[in-house]
Amino acid sequence: MTARIGVVTFPGSLDDRDAARAVHLTGAVPISLWHADSELYGVDAVILPGGFSYGDYLRAGAIARFSAVMESIIKAASDGLPVLGICNGFQVLCEAHLLPGALTRNQHLHFRNRDQSLRVEITATAWTGGFQHGQEIVIPVKNGEGCYMADEHTLDELEGEGRVVARYIRGNPNGSLHDIAAITNAAGNVVGIMPHPEHAVEVLTGPSIDGLGIFTSVLAHLGARV
Repeated sequence: MTARIGVVTFPGSLDDRDAARAVHLTGAVPISLWHADSELYGVDAVILPGGFSYGDYLRAGAIARFSAVMESIIKAASDGLPVLGICNGFQVLCEAHLLPGALTRNQHLHFRNRDQSLRVEITATAWTGGFQHGQEIVIPVKNGEGCYMADEHTLDELEGEGRVVARYIRGNPNGSLHDIAAITNAAGNVVGIMPHPEHAVEVLTGPSIDGLGIFTSVLAHLGARV
C-alpha cells in the first residue's frame, strides 16, 4: 500500500508545497492538512513545514500549537505517528511540548540563509534510518529564530539518551547550543530539524539531494512497521 504523508498548512506556511513535492518524489502520496481541521484523514505520517505560522506573532510557533490539527497530531504522536517539523515546524513541536527546549532569535540577530553542512548523529528515528551514523550532508538553512536553547538538565538528557539527531558542522549559523540542528523525542517518531531537507531533493534546485534521505527513511520505517 502506498504511504500517505500529511503536510500541514498554517496561515503563513511557505514551504508546504515544497514538502509535498519531496514526498511525491519518494513515491508516497502527499495529503494536504488544513490547520483548522482536526481530521488527519488516516495519514501514515505528518510533516509540519517551514514558514511563519500566524506571522510568528507572540513567538514563532506559539499560536500554531493551539490549532485544531495540532491537537490531533499531539495525540497521534503519542500513539507512535511519525511527525517531522521543519524550521517553523520544529518551533511548533517545541511549543507543543512534543520536543523539549525552544528555538530563539539567532545570536547574531541576522536572518541566515545558506547551504549548511550537517553531521547525522543518530539513525534510530523514523526519519533518519536511511543515513549512516556520522554521515555528512548539505542542505539549506534559512531562519531568523533558529537558535536551539535548553537548560543544562535537558541538554544532558538529550546527549545522554542519544537524541541529538544532527549537528551543524563547518560553522554554526545561529548559535544553537551544542551545535544542535535536529533532535528527537525519546520514542524516535517525532523529529524537529531547523535546516530544510525539502530544499535538497533535486539536482536542479538544491545544493545536493541529501534531503531525500529524510523522506525515504520514513517510508522504510513505515514499511518495516507493517
